[in-house]
Amino acid sequence: MPTTGERFERAVSIMARLRGPGGCPWDREQTFDTIKPYTLEEAYEVVEAIDARDWDELVGELGDLLLQVLFYSVMAAEEKRFSIDDILDRLVNKLIDRHPHVFGEVKADTPGEVLRNWQALKAEEKKKRRQESGDEARQDHPESVLAGVSSAMPSLMEAYKISSRVAHVGFDWPNIEGLFDKLSEETEELRQNLAEYPAPGPKPGSAAGVAGARGVKISPELRSRLEDEVGDLLFVLVNIARYLSLDPESALRQTNRKFRRRFEYLESKLREQGRKPADAPLNEMESLWQESKQQERS
Repeated sequence: MPTTGERFERAVSIMARLRGPGGCPWDREQTFDTIKPYTLEEAYEVVEAIDARDWDELVGELGDLLLQVLFYSVMAAEEKRFSIDDILDRLVNKLIDRHPHVFGEVKADTPGEVLRNWQALKAEEKKKRRQESGDEARQDHPESVLAGVSSAMPSLMEAYKISSRVAHVGFDWPNIEGLFDKLSEETEELRQNLAEYPAPGPKPGSAAGVAGARGVKISPELRSRLEDEVGDLLFVLVNIARYLSLDPESALRQTNRKFRRRFEYLESKLREQGRKPADAPLNEMESLWQESKQQERS
């Protein structure tokens, strides 16, 4: 029976062969940039399998995600930038260095204490790297607490990361009621801007700002303000989720799945009658929607 290490080495060697002479033409022509979209796709499929509690599927999806790491490491080794060994060494060192409460003498009995230690260690590591690189300017001007929060991640996740970082340095609402007050404030600001929306006002399904959309066209300036206010609303909602220790991405995914499930029920009932949603009045669709909710509760 092969060991875990032997299995891992075999996977690395297979990936190297796929990229090597006589390997797979598709694999050989890939670059860091062409693989990026697959990495994101595989990460989302891992999340989907976890949400569905499909453990057999999760095994395959985690393998696909690991393949992305192997792919990048082989391409980097070809360019003599780094290897899979460098990745593993960096990971092992990070796990040990950032868990002094396990591998050292530091005391941390709660998740909150662990997180504070983790953030302090990360800051110390960055400071050390700046000193080693001789970047005196950056030493005089420490990095923002938001450094390292990628703008390439989904917006809800980025907002969650940003608000979590600033909360750790005390920039936060003192209680959740303050967040609800802020939600009301941002809602009112959106309403005030909507007062300038051309008659007859926004309609369901209209594409705001597009000429001919239900006969309404808004100025780019108003559209920008509305987008800004909607963004502010979403940011407050993300903070409410954070305050409740909930992941906004996960919460919205659950709502998306719930909506899909209920709408697909509505579609199936109409299909039995040889009709489509576009053929049914809104009150009938609402009745079927409520029926689907009752089905879920029973």
